[in-house]
Amino acid sequence: MSTRRRITVNQIRERINLRIYDSKPFVTKLLRYFSVPLSLTAVGALIISFGFPLDEEQLALVDYILKASIGFYIFKYFSELFYDFSPPDYIRRTKSEFVLMSYMVINILAINLFNFEITSEVGNLIGVKQLDEVFMFAVQAYFLIFIALEMGKASRLLPQLKISPPALLLLSFILITILGAGLLAMPEMSTTQGGLGAMDAFFTSISAVCVTGLSTIDVSSILTFKGQVVLMFLIQLGGLNFITFTSIFALLANPGVGTRFKSMLQANYSVDSLETSVLLTGQIIRFSLLFELISAVLLFFSWGQTSFNSLGDRLFHSIFHSISAFNNAGFSLYPSGLADAALGTNVPLGLVIAGTIILGGLGFSPISEVFSYQALRYRRNRPWVHYTVNTKIAVYAVIFLVPLGTLAFYVLESGSSLRHMPEGVKWFHAFFSSVTTRTAGFNTIDFGAIGLPALLVVMLFMFIGGSSGSTAGGVKTSTFALVFLNALGTIRGRKRVELFRQTISVELLNLALSAFLFSASSILLGIFLLTITDGHLGLARIAFEEVSAFCTVGLSTGVTAQFSDAGKIVLMISMLVGRVGTVTLAFALTSKRKDSQDYRYPNASVQVG
Repeated sequence: MSTRRRITVNQIRERINLRIYDSKPFVTKLLRYFSVPLSLTAVGALIISFGFPLDEEQLALVDYILKASIGFYIFKYFSELFYDFSPPDYIRRTKSEFVLMSYMVINILAINLFNFEITSEVGNLIGVKQLDEVFMFAVQAYFLIFIALEMGKASRLLPQLKISPPALLLLSFILITILGAGLLAMPEMSTTQGGLGAMDAFFTSISAVCVTGLSTIDVSSILTFKGQVVLMFLIQLGGLNFITFTSIFALLANPGVGTRFKSMLQANYSVDSLETSVLLTGQIIRFSLLFELISAVLLFFSWGQTSFNSLGDRLFHSIFHSISAFNNAGFSLYPSGLADAALGTNVPLGLVIAGTIILGGLGFSPISEVFSYQALRYRRNRPWVHYTVNTKIAVYAVIFLVPLGTLAFYVLESGSSLRHMPEGVKWFHAFFSSVTTRTAGFNTIDFGAIGLPALLVVMLFMFIGGSSGSTAGGVKTSTFALVFLNALGTIRGRKRVELFRQTISVELLNLALSAFLFSASSILLGIFLLTITDGHLGLARIAFEEVSAFCTVGLSTGVTAQFSDAGKIVLMISMLVGRVGTVTLAFALTSKRKDSQDYRYPNASVQVG
């Protein structure tokens, strides 16, 4: 009897499993269809409540929609967990979602059983009264992104569109900019009556998305807390969007860049296609958030005598400046930036921000190659494998350019803008200025007061910029290094360029030269147009603002708000072109072409020089 009973039980279990398996396609498809309109409705309701003043009845409706969406997300996740053949493996694959869902379930139980809303209470405890709104905004945006990715993978239409990578990068920046401008223009985002004007909203949005830092408004006084939160998210999205795209391009699409690092990624992360590049994207996001978190904690304890309204205000300032520094954006919540009297002499604060800027300007590839556990384990098991040329250039550029810029700034400004300061403070400002001029945009002194020679040095460093695949702008250190070495080799009569005992291909040299000339020509064109629209501001100030805009640095002599609308449009275009132009050019020049090999013209003789 026991054997028969055991057989019967097993048969019942098998039938149940078959029923569950048969229902899986229908349930998952139904959940996917419902998730899109519900997510869009929830995001729309949240944006309206976040950006417009509402009465109690309207707020109650928004609250109902948000609760319904949260309930649906929880049900969807645990349904997928239920249908998975190995729930523990599914939890490991979706650790972040599992933690988020678990927190929301606990929060719902706390509300219904104890009338205790965890997020609101934590916000009240730390002095951030709108923490629940910010949390809900982040949650909805999080789920909307993942739903969009699911739709993209499942869609049969997208592969047929054949959108080129450069067009996709440009389109993503434009869409984020339009969304950001729309959010910043809402009444609740600023102290301006009726909200920011279209020009100021678009300028601020594109500056944040392109992680530049130039602004036509004082974000510390004009933007409300909600507006500052939106600005922070735009900086983060812009920085992550660019670094993710360029890293995947450099490591996967271009066989001539980072070959060893690519093989290491393939060995450790199984990254060998666009589909599996999601793993690489996850690595980039985790690295970025980790360094931003560490920086925020250090900043929290580095403000010194700076006064804050509450503990939450101190925390928000730390997070905002951490994100702004790592993404090399340069936006600050102080009217005069870090040149504020209470901050300008705060050495620990300046060193934390400078260190965060340097890490953000290195790029994902060098950071991952130096700091990730997988890379360290890979190199430990293969001691003969050296760091890639890309990583060496990024590190050596910091070692060489930062001290050079420090010395140059000290010598040129020691008797000018730094003359009334003690020697130690002079060297600190010179060091910080050297770091920030290579695309960060933070300032501990007034750049409107420095002399013309120092301005020219700053413009040179802004033009060089940071490392490839980073949040930094400029022509990039690798591009500048290859152009310089190629010119030096030509003068010395060498037939090839060698770097770190490796030969640089002619294709890479031509690509570097093209990017260099494209950037220089674009800057000159921008300066020319600005002399037409705003010539009264003076050539030096115009040139400085244009270089700062194109190289996405954000340093200013204080005249950004004085530009005409036409001049602001020129600066906006410069920011966008400077952010995506060189990468677009790289794609264009490295795309596959079918060159005919059936003929060859005779060599020409052209006089050079």
